[in-house]
Formats: sequence, C-alpha cells, structure tokens
Amino acid sequence: MEIGWSPKRTPPRAYDAPNKPHWKLADILAAHKGQANWSQAVVRNRDLEADWRQMAGGQRTESLMYADNATALIVWGGQLRVTIKGQEPFIAVKGGEVHIPFRLPFTLEALGSEPALWLEVHGAGDVPLYPVATKADKPKDVKGFTYVKASLMGGDGRYGPNDRPYLDYYKDVVGGGQRAGSFIAGDHLFVNNIRGPGMKTPPASDLGHFHFGYDEFWFVMEGNIDYQIEGVPFFTASPGDIVTAAQGRWHRASFGGEVGKMATRVAINPYPRGLHSFQPH
Repeated sequence: MEIGWSPKRTPPRAYDAPNKPHWKLADILAAHKGQANWSQAVVRNRDLEADWRQMAGGQRTESLMYADNATALIVWGGQLRVTIKGQEPFIAVKGGEVHIPFRLPFTLEALGSEPALWLEVHGAGDVPLYPVATKADKPKDVKGFTYVKASLMGGDGRYGPNDRPYLDYYKDVVGGGQRAGSFIAGDHLFVNNIRGPGMKTPPASDLGHFHFGYDEFWFVMEGNIDYQIEGVPFFTASPGDIVTAAQGRWHRASFGGEVGKMATRVAINPYPRGLHSFQPH
C-alpha cells in the first residue's frame, strides 16, 4: 500500500430512506406477511439500487432488459426459472447468484406453489426496456419517462471469458469446495463473495477503511458478520440481512459467531477496483 492523503467526506453521507445501516430480513418479511407479490426498496444511492422482490408461485415477469447496466439477483426462496437471451434457461434456488448483462432480455418465473424471493440489484435510475416481439402494446409510462417505439442500436451485452450466468453458492462453494470470490466484476457493478472462518472481534480502535466516492453494501449469505460502521452502534448481521456503509464512513466487517465457523458476506458496489482508504498502522 502507498501512504497518501485521502479525501474523507465530512460529514459522512447520511442514511436517507430507504437506506439504513442494517436491514433485517425478518423485519421485511414481517412487514409483507400475507402478501403473495411485493417489492421492498432497501438501497438507493448514486450508483446502484437494490430491492427485495417476491412473486407468487406460477407467475412470471414480462420479458425486459436494461439499457446500459447489468442486473444481479440473489435468490433466497422458492425456485426461480431464469431465461436470458442466448442462454439455456436454468432454475435458481436459495443462495443462487444470477448475472444478466445489459441489453439481454430476460424473464423470471416462480415454479411450483411456493413464492420466489430474491434480491435484485441494478443501476441507479434504470428504467426497463421491452422488446416489441414480446410486448406489442405500448408499456405504461413511468414517472419522468414516456415509452416510444425505437430501433435500438448498441448491440447485446455479453459474458466475458470468466463470467457465467449462475452460481449456486451453497452447492458449488459451501458444499462443493469451489473458491469464493468475485461473481460479477464489470463496468459499474461488482458482486464479490468474501468467505472466511469465525474470528475474535477486533478492537474498536480498528476502524477498517472508508470509500471516497461510493456507498458499499453487503448481503449476508452464510453465518454471522460483525459490523462496526462510523456513527452506528456495533451490530451483528445474519443470513438474508442487508448492511450499508454510506460514503465516507469508516467501516469494518469481520466474521462473527463461533470461532472457526464459516461465514460469507457478498460485497456489492459499483467499482471492481474501487479505492479502499485504510486506517494506517
């Protein structure tokens, strides 16, 4: 590492709704108890948006795509059949991570009678496009935008040589011994699996690091993760929870729970090589 003077946002970015340091999945499920279909915004920042979504069994989405940004899904309940242009359809289950490049139409279908539950991440402010081939009638306008028929130039998004549309994290990594690591590392979207054994909580004097230009959030995939975030009381997050460190806040994540027991946090931010300004020692 090189020692330098790093600009730290002062004061750090505030947590404006729906953003909050810790979204507990249990609280979200309780808020939507009895609803078959629902959506809950959990992250809205300059670069990315994330929403919990549930769809009743037997239902499917319309075919849609996004203009310039990839979409990521983390499936957490039921069975979700994912159909992406140019790929064989596949069924994503709990712990499954899905990568959909920009401008590739896709549909999602909840199989069986159980609802499908997933976290969906895409570019901030993205509005879906619909192929005329599957939606002949004009879509309903959304606030600030009117749908018009257009010839779309720019070409399909694509998977790089190290990319894949689906990772069954529990099967391939937890059970199969595959190495955890980045699942998506493209323009404006980084989805990185960080796995390790439980450890003794570091002292409060260990501030960790901060990010100059962006918010970072995590999905807890496995085990418990301890968080120390500037201005927020120390807390432990459990599987399914969402945690956000707002821009400019010192933050430190550590593998919590029983020493030696494995845990995974999925770090999500807009920059695969984003700057980490660590506390110098």
